[in-house]
Amino acid sequence: MSPPRSSSRSSRSSLVSRSVSRWAQGQGMTEYIVIVALISVSAIGVYSLFGQTIRSQVAGLAAEMAGQSANTALQAAKKSADSAVQKADNKHGLNDYNAENH
Repeated sequence: MSPPRSSSRSSRSSLVSRSVSRWAQGQGMTEYIVIVALISVSAIGVYSLFGQTIRSQVAGLAAEMAGQSANTALQAAKKSADSAVQKADNKHGLNDYNAENH
């Protein structure tokens, strides 16, 4: 005597639902990785543009917390921020891609 058809159907449907669940979980993980990669690339871009400004401001905060004057660090932060704004305003193309490293 063969087993009832409903049990074989239910086992197949549970197999299909498990594979769909794994596929959806894999898709969600892939989307998460893409989002993290985009955030990382944008953070690297911002840090490369404003890195010196951030370092100077942190140095100023550290000096103030130590009870010292932070005027020189804050002036350096303003100078590098102004430089970053000027660099951002310049038009860049592939012709001058590596111009600043020579």
